[in-house]
Amino acid sequence: MPDHLHAIWTLPDGDADYAMRWREIKRRVTRAVGQRYFRAEWQSARRAAKGCGTLWQHRYWEHRIRDEADFAAHWDDAHFNPVKHGLAASAAAWPYSTFHRYVQAGRYPADWGGAT
Repeated sequence: MPDHLHAIWTLPDGDADYAMRWREIKRRVTRAVGQRYFRAEWQSARRAAKGCGTLWQHRYWEHRIRDEADFAAHWDDAHFNPVKHGLAASAAAWPYSTFHRYVQAGRYPADWGGAT
């Protein structure tokens, strides 16, 4: 998605440090893109005083998957998100999705999430 992302992770046993992982992802992406995505008009006085950029928000939303139905519902939401936001006519029309791998694996029909 152009303004947010979805991720479903399986963390190692005994490890639930989501914050460290997001911090590292944000750090590495920010270093890779440099100032190309900085937008001064998005910068608040508070964020400017702290030396923050404008690529990432400070927070993230996490949810522990409870069971298979919850897992399936979150995959459905992630795969349908481009349609919901008007970026694609169908899940299959969004080329940047794991949806295509799930279709090849037989987990979704090709026409799931709208006409192809």
